[in-house]
Amino acid sequence: MTKKKKSIRELDPFIEREREQYEHPLPSREYILQMLTEKGVPVEQDELCSLLQIELDEEELFNRRLRAMERDGQIMRNRKRAICVVDKLDLIKGKVQGHPDGFGFLIPDDGSADLVLSAKEMHKALHGDTVMARVGGEDKRGRREASIVEVLEHANTRVVGRLYEEHGIQFVVAENRRISQDILVTPGESGGAKAGQVVILEILQQPSKHAQPIGRIVEVLGNYADPGMEIEIALRKHDLPNEFPHDAKHQAEAFSPEVKPADYAGRESVAKLPLVTIDGETARDFDDAVYCEPNGSGFRLVVAIADVSAYVKSGDALDKEAINRGNSVYFPRRVIPMLPEELSNGLCSLNPNVERLCMVCDMQISAEGDIQKHRFYPSVMFSHARLTYTQVADMLANPQGENAQQYAAVLPHINNLYKLFHTLLQARAKRGAIDFETVETQMIFNPQGKIEKIVPVIRNDAHKLIEECMLAANVCAAAFLKEHEHPVLYRVHEGPTPEKLEAVREFFKEFGLQLGGGDDPQAADYSKLLMQIKGRPDAGLLQTVMLRSLRQAVYAPENLGHFGLGYEAYAHFTSPIRRYPDLLVHRAIKAVLAGKQYKPQLKWAELGVHCSMTERRADDATRDVEAWLKCFYMRDHLGSVFDGTISSVTGFGLFVSLDNLYVEGLVHVSDLGADYYHFDAAKHQMLGERTGKRYRLGDRVRVKVVRVDMESTKIDFVLESVESEEETSKLNVGAWGAAPPKKAKKSEKSKAGKHHG
Repeated sequence: MTKKKKSIRELDPFIEREREQYEHPLPSREYILQMLTEKGVPVEQDELCSLLQIELDEEELFNRRLRAMERDGQIMRNRKRAICVVDKLDLIKGKVQGHPDGFGFLIPDDGSADLVLSAKEMHKALHGDTVMARVGGEDKRGRREASIVEVLEHANTRVVGRLYEEHGIQFVVAENRRISQDILVTPGESGGAKAGQVVILEILQQPSKHAQPIGRIVEVLGNYADPGMEIEIALRKHDLPNEFPHDAKHQAEAFSPEVKPADYAGRESVAKLPLVTIDGETARDFDDAVYCEPNGSGFRLVVAIADVSAYVKSGDALDKEAINRGNSVYFPRRVIPMLPEELSNGLCSLNPNVERLCMVCDMQISAEGDIQKHRFYPSVMFSHARLTYTQVADMLANPQGENAQQYAAVLPHINNLYKLFHTLLQARAKRGAIDFETVETQMIFNPQGKIEKIVPVIRNDAHKLIEECMLAANVCAAAFLKEHEHPVLYRVHEGPTPEKLEAVREFFKEFGLQLGGGDDPQAADYSKLLMQIKGRPDAGLLQTVMLRSLRQAVYAPENLGHFGLGYEAYAHFTSPIRRYPDLLVHRAIKAVLAGKQYKPQLKWAELGVHCSMTERRADDATRDVEAWLKCFYMRDHLGSVFDGTISSVTGFGLFVSLDNLYVEGLVHVSDLGADYYHFDAAKHQMLGERTGKRYRLGDRVRVKVVRVDMESTKIDFVLESVESEEETSKLNVGAWGAAPPKKAKKSEKSKAGKHHG
């Protein structure tokens, strides 16, 4: 009996996989690429359909598959619309990253080195677009160039910007300066907007080699200087979700505002423990409460965290929106919460004198500050007081004072926490955690919503006390999940790259200093060096260089440790109201306690990338808002002269942070004097060719405010006088009684609650 010959479709090596996934299986992507490669030439679509025996009723589905393969950079069409295999064309797929000066970069998907896109090439695409490009020659600076062959995916459908009109032609300049092309407004589609107003524009025609982008105005936000406009712009510029979908709002509103008796099932009650919350004066969402008591020669520390996972279930409407947002965003005077207020400020918030569901981390800590045992359990708690950092600091400093008398019932437990704090500090020093000195700032606003002044926030022992308690709970969460081999998102902070390590060591040689640790320095090596430079007049410079040598912390399922804090494993557990990774940690811990495994909606690696992105997105948005507010504030100081510190050195000039005002501006290289100045990135300096004059990171300078550009949020200074760090130690001490204040920098604590890392 002769064997029946297999059809061409049945020869697909992945046919079984396709049958499992689809009711009407098509040729797999791999098989399509194989057939195209075997043909050896570009193939017309009709010929490919015939070759793969695509039926008439399959053509639409097959078209979709081909379009998806185009989007993913596997195939593309030539000018005759024939289908080509991208790998045969020597093309690179990547994302376009625009530059405000008009040129850009191609960031290849395969992780290879970035390529330069000339201003001419950038006319074909917008910042964020996914493209196929061909590698070309080199530019004048020896950098590899690329030319865009095809745009696979457009990233921008709407942009926020300002409307302009010249010679009767209207166009929008995007607030995102990486989109450097002006977008023409279709005649009659201005939506009633007036020149100078801030608008939302919908792009109708994307840019091409021969045409500018064109769009229509769909929303008029208002005038540039309107109160709160800076936040409205930032929300749209950074695509920050700021309105809850109807189903998420409906779900939040359906919850009872109080804990129900039925919710107590399966929970250990800690309601009788005098737990208290300690936060800032303006805080409204309280996600952690603490209690401490002596335990032999050591301590028992109880950290109770809002049990958000009891209400926000995996895959429900609230969960989907929480993933989308990733975290709460804290603007000056406005919060964009991760969860609706019914939960974030209500049912989940550990408000005083009400019962709340919580997850408890119950720790036994030795007299040396080592966590000997820890236990997690779902619980019900009762906050006995809502305290502020200022109140707690006053209670500790004045045990007979007004605050101490008002909260006499919890004062002994506050004293226990304070004793534990000193014990944990000793353990921190022993561990070698890095403790950079930074100045946090707070904007004080007038009734019109503009900055009245910017003041430093003094971190007292109450801030540090809570911070140490939260660090302890986060470490226990990571250790618990690691021990039970349950997947989770760790908070990962890697040490310096080999290149940055070499650069920082070369820099410190100039000062007769050495960073220990060989090829693999640890946090303790950095801490040791920090102690050596403490009190030096150039300590600010040296600390900044050390800080910039470290990598950015991210979320990832691979446990690579937390370099800065000196922990082998670290995870965020203490802020589930405002950070999605913390909510995932809670679900994972509950799954382990129940003998199960939690599987999130997305893959762990995807969640890590996404949550790291939303964190950076929030940082970028808040930075934009603060820059705009500071520019508005500095308009009243045009012509004024201030002392400051060089906070950054670039090829185009010096950034200077002003004393007292905590505002940064640029001294352009052309304003440094009659000389050719050369930028030395390794030494963080600008050096005059003829005069030998040096401007270095950390140098003290006196500058005049000469220009404030609200549109680009840039402040320009010119030098009045300058002296180096070595020459001005007396000036520094005379002005401050100590070394100059470091560059104002918001810590993670101030942005995301009370937790480092």
